[in-house]
Amino acid sequence: MSLCLVGPGAVFAAADAPACPAMLQHTFPRLQDEKPQSLCQYAGKVVLVVNTASFCGFTPQYKGLEALHAKYQARGLVVLGFPSNDFSQEPAANAQIADFCENTFGVKFPMFGKTTVSGAGAVPLYKQLAKATGSAPAWNFHKYLLARDGHVVASYGSQTEPDDPKLVNELEKQLKLK
Repeated sequence: MSLCLVGPGAVFAAADAPACPAMLQHTFPRLQDEKPQSLCQYAGKVVLVVNTASFCGFTPQYKGLEALHAKYQARGLVVLGFPSNDFSQEPAANAQIADFCENTFGVKFPMFGKTTVSGAGAVPLYKQLAKATGSAPAWNFHKYLLARDGHVVASYGSQTEPDDPKLVNELEKQLKLK
């Protein structure tokens, strides 16, 4: 049995760690400093994947996404933001996007570097999400909800606000499952 060190002084048997589902077997640069981050660190959590943009009519959804993250983080939710310029509404560099998100909306949930989320050039994660749901992002702030085991349980279009009862009810249902 091998040991893993996760966080300051936390040692546990590797067998105790949740396996990384295929949907999370991707690495992206963190938005703030572009250091590579494995999505496997979110294995065992309920994950809400969202493509974002700073200059979009849906940009105020950042506030609701941060509220969801803050409210449910302790119960196992993580919101993952993927800025994208696929719809010509995210022209800034990663550092500027990070500054905008933090200073304008107080975003604390994990954000990653600018990402292609639609079309033939979409990154493998977004290709998998689209294949699993039959729904690729048609605009910014498309949301995918993943269960703790990594399978996609729902896809929500841009007009679905983060506090929409259908989204929140499904999210709460997934959080109750272990």
